[in-house]
Amino acid sequence: MLQRQLGQRIAELRRQRRLTQERLAEAVGCSVEFISLVERGVNAPSVAGLEKFAKALKVEVKELFTFEQKKR
Repeated sequence: MLQRQLGQRIAELRRQRRLTQERLAEAVGCSVEFISLVERGVNAPSVAGLEKFAKALKVEVKELFTFEQKKR
C-alpha cells in the first residue's frame, strides 16, 4: 500500500510541475519505464533514488510521503 501511495504522490507532483514522464526520467537518471512502474506502485525507488526524485520535483524527501487522506 505504501508503495502505491508513494507512486501516486510522485505522479501527482510530476503533473503539478507539468513534467512528462520522459522529462522526469531524464532528471532522475532512469528509464521512462521505471517512472511508469513507480507511479503505478509496481516498483519503488531506492533511498538514493528518493533523493533524486525529490530534487527533480523540487521537494524535500519527506514530502514524497505526504499523502492526503481520502474521506470514506
